[in-house]
Amino acid sequence: MTRYRTLKVDDLEILSATPPFLMSAELHPDAVYRINIDNDGDNQADAAFSFVFTDAGDGRQTATAYYATGADARRAEPTGEVLASAVPVGFDASARPVEAGRCRLFTGVRSDPFFADTEGALHGFAWTGEDAFGDKDVQCIALEVPDDMLGPDSAIQLWATVSVRRDGALVQVDRGGHPTINPFINPDYAKDAYNAGQPADDVATYLVPWTKILEGNGCPPAEASATAATVLPDVLRYDRDRPAVHPNGRGLTDDVFIARMSFLTN
Repeated sequence: MTRYRTLKVDDLEILSATPPFLMSAELHPDAVYRINIDNDGDNQADAAFSFVFTDAGDGRQTATAYYATGADARRAEPTGEVLASAVPVGFDASARPVEAGRCRLFTGVRSDPFFADTEGALHGFAWTGEDAFGDKDVQCIALEVPDDMLGPDSAIQLWATVSVRRDGALVQVDRGGHPTINPFINPDYAKDAYNAGQPADDVATYLVPWTKILEGNGCPPAEASATAATVLPDVLRYDRDRPAVHPNGRGLTDDVFIARMSFLTN
């Protein structure tokens, strides 16, 4: 029996630190959105699903989806097998997935069902009780994938990236594995560099400064280093033999906002 998994990209910022609820409903026509899968533990993509979008006009937009493995999965350009083309982007309340090869695909605007008191988090944890995302949507790419397209072992690592064409070249402007890592942990001056980076470099680059941040929040040094290591490299670990509940993957209703606050405040 073929088993299927659902992969999802949302909450990603196209323009470095710009939050998704300040963006337009259309997906960026000069961007490459990608779901990266590492299935051998080296923090590099062994398989990748890439998505590109047409210009939006008259309230319509379409997507093309690609699947690549091996070296092709690590190329900046979308390469590999075309799973589907001319896939309509959904801008209304309905969700109409389409067949994309052996997968099913939905792209469009959806609600992300978790509570986030962003104003409180950004102002000294003085909680307002208001959900910053309650009346806002996110751009979503949801893909249902047969297990064998993700690799032979049950344990995989995933992260999403967005690259945008600038002066003819693709520049990576956003990435994320664990939810809400970059917005809450890195200072503003470091966010763009983080977005441009790769998981394979995360431990060497961020373990020491993130340990210092946790120490500054009252965490003992040894515990701070061990805690920082739980989210470095920034990949979402998922063992397909276990239930998908954060931190083993992420369920749509998992309270990842509070999980990140607990991480920061010890």
